[in-house]
Formats: sequence, C-alpha cells, structure tokens
Amino acid sequence: MKALVYDGIETLVFRDVDRPVPRDGEHLIRVEAVGICGSDMHAYLGHDARRPAPLILGHEAAGVIEGGARDGDRITINPLVTCGHCPACASGRDNLCPDRQIISMPPREGAFAQYVAMPDANLVTVPEDVPLTKAALAEPLAVSWHAARLAVEALHPDMDRRACVIGGGAIGLAAALALRAMGIAQITLIEPNALRRAFLTDHCGEDARPSADETRQVPLVIDAVGYAATRATASAIVSPGGVIAHVGLGEDMGGLDIRRMTLQEVSFIGTYTYTAQDFRDTAQAMFDGALGPLDWTEARALADGAAAFADIRAGRIAAPKIILNPQGA
Repeated sequence: MKALVYDGIETLVFRDVDRPVPRDGEHLIRVEAVGICGSDMHAYLGHDARRPAPLILGHEAAGVIEGGARDGDRITINPLVTCGHCPACASGRDNLCPDRQIISMPPREGAFAQYVAMPDANLVTVPEDVPLTKAALAEPLAVSWHAARLAVEALHPDMDRRACVIGGGAIGLAAALALRAMGIAQITLIEPNALRRAFLTDHCGEDARPSADETRQVPLVIDAVGYAATRATASAIVSPGGVIAHVGLGEDMGGLDIRRMTLQEVSFIGTYTYTAQDFRDTAQAMFDGALGPLDWTEARALADGAAAFADIRAGRIAAPKIILNPQGA
C-alpha cells in the first residue's frame, strides 16, 4: 500500500509500505479521509520525541471496513486504544489508561496510509448521509468537546457564560463550537494569522481577533495552542474564580502566572484527548448537526501531503484543517 512516511525533520515521503495485518478483534480499514493534526506538525518539526522517525503519522481518520463481519461499514476511528480493565478504564476515564496507545505513535503506525488496523471497539458507524471527509473530524472535535466539557463542569454556576479560545486552528474552532453547543453563547477566538482569522470571521462567523489586548476578562479560557505566551495570555484574561482549560501542546514550560491564579482562585485543567464516551457523544453531535456545517476544511490527495505540511508550516493555509485522501485525488 501507499503511505506518507515521516522520515526525519520536515521530511515526508510518499512510498510503498507493508499493508497492516489486523490482530484478533481488529478490522482492516480502507482509509478514505485523514486530517493533519497539530501533533503531526510537532512531529514533522522534530518537536515530539514520542514520534520518532521513520513513522506513519496521522490519527484523525474515517474509512470503510474491508472483510469480516462488518465488511463495507462506513466508520470513523477513535485512535486511542486502551486496556479496558484498569481503574481509569473502569471509571470511564479511559483516556488516562496507563497502557494507552494511539495510532501515529509507536507501536501503532498511523493513518496517513491507504489502510490501518483498529479494534472493533474503536470504530463508530457513520450514517450514509455524512461524508467521510466530515466524519474524519470526529477526533479533533472530540478533543475539543472533552476540554469544553471539563471546563464548563468546573465553571461556578453563578459566573457569566462567556469564554475566550486562544488559537483558531481546528482544535480552537472546534472548542468554540463545543462550548456553544453546551450553552456558552459569547465566545471570542484569538488568532494572530491574518489569513486564518479572515476565514474564521467571514466563513465561520466567529468573533476572531488578532490578540487578547482588547479582550476583557472572561470566566472561561481554553488554550488550544499551549505555548508559554498563550499560557501567559490565559493567566491574564481569566476572571477571578474562573477556569483555564489547557489542551495545546506547543511548549512544555513557562507562561502561567501562578501567583495570580492562586490569589484569584483560578482553576487550571489539563486535558488530554477524550474518553470513549466523549468520542461517541461528539460523533453523535456531529451527525445531528449540533456542531454546525463543519465546512471549514480543505481536501488534498495523500500524495500531496508533504506539500500540505509545508504550506501549513509557512502559514499559507486559511482553512483550520486539511483532509488528505489516501485513495486518490
């Protein structure tokens, strides 16, 4: 089969690799759509030691099962594989499973390929009227749904339902959509890239601004970038008694104003991926139209994936998400 293989820093090669062989309880999936994630970009830039070259990246995928009892089923993939029986899994917090694995990270190759193998429990059936290019958004939407859910649950019931999301990529935009679906009506997006900011404003109808300089304090902040500078912004604009949900993984250290957070009793929540229930809830919300038209993607062939990464790196992409098609154009 063909795959887009990460061979080293800023080096992706479209080449032949062995087709995966499903293990017991797994299905072979013909990948029809796979999104480029921020974590894929971190690996591409050599910033993620968990993803060493050579490796097939990609974990935001949808496709069709080939063979077996579910042959022909259209599915979207929950890429997080967990043990199912540890205390975290038993309590419904399976994203914290100590033995968790995710495709695009050893020992599991990713979905920038024509085929991938996944356990049956990780597959959610996609209705016939939902395009697989849209279904591939379930994973990034679930990341944001999980972060938004935890943040809203932590917000004091007497505080205003206002929020600021830092970062206008797919995770940031999806966080705004999730927050809106959960009853947060007034949301500001911070996005410094002018091309993307214009897309968010004109195409998505979001209140997108270049910086937080004119943003008054808000009860709820989601940092969908995760750099020291964005954490500093989150620390500065969150209201006393408010909540910061941190989902970005841009930099490991720095930025938080711990003194202000302590004196103002600001809650900080680190969020990682999603639970299996969050993934199913997100997929259903997407299928029901609760997250909007989800028409903010750009489609390219997997063979053109290296150029897509380079365009994202150079800031030439307006759309928050590029979806690659491993089966052709």
